[in-house]
Amino acid sequence: MRVLCPSLSTCLVSLLGLFALLVAGTPAAADEGWSVAPLGADRPYFYAEGTPGTVLEDTLSVRNPTTRPLDVRLTGSGWLTLAAPGVDVPARTRADVPFTVRIPEGTPPGDRTATISARASGRTETVRVRLRVGGPRLPALTVEHVRVRGDRIAYELVNRGTTDLTPTLAVHADGLLGPRLDRPPRTLPVRLPPGRRLALTEPWSGRPAFDAVDVRLTVTAADGTVRDEAGTSVRFVPWGGVTGAVAALSAGAALLGVRRLRRRERRERHEEPPCVRAELTTGSDERLTGAMT
Repeated sequence: MRVLCPSLSTCLVSLLGLFALLVAGTPAAADEGWSVAPLGADRPYFYAEGTPGTVLEDTLSVRNPTTRPLDVRLTGSGWLTLAAPGVDVPARTRADVPFTVRIPEGTPPGDRTATISARASGRTETVRVRLRVGGPRLPALTVEHVRVRGDRIAYELVNRGTTDLTPTLAVHADGLLGPRLDRPPRTLPVRLPPGRRLALTEPWSGRPAFDAVDVRLTVTAADGTVRDEAGTSVRFVPWGGVTGAVAALSAGAALLGVRRLRRRERRERHEEPPCVRAELTTGSDERLTGAMT
């Protein structure tokens, strides 16, 4: 016969310790079993369609298969409003929480996303909400505020339509003696949602040192059905050389003025003052008049 425990007391202590470990681990393991999902059919996320101004409704299901009640905190993003900020879910049961999605008036057509987050027992679960806003799909794109800053060309792209756009950019610059920059169209690594304004720059490391240049940017999108142009004029002047030349001319003018002043002073020192000549003339006349009388 095989002896499992040396004594009955030792066996009881071991069994009690094992039971304590199982009891201590049960709540954590049970808490990890709760989940959130869309109510009804097996859906990995919520999906809805609507036009601006409509209100859409759906329900979130919070399942608690554990042996303990759960206090679940709920938050929603975007245009989503939950019926309650939280819910108490009894053990081995389920709680359903309605929510609404209100599409604002004037919202351009396209796809939108939101999320519903649930937090309980130190863990957070998230369910996605995918929304398609209906309406006419009109692409429109403008390029604005083109300017040269150092060795870069700065500009802004604005999506003025109702669809997402991936723009294409071409850059051209003409100087006094011919083209200075000619870059063919290329697709930019950006996605421009409706109503979005995006500030971008284009490198120009080989810009001229001295020239008058007209810069022109051309953007297209939606397979070329959308097109816009904008540009700016810039003057490149080597101000260091210009400053040196101006300083040299100023110094030369000042030196010439000093030379003219010194020449005038030397001439005046060799001439007789006018007042002395007048006194001598007057004295001679008086003596001549006295001799005659």
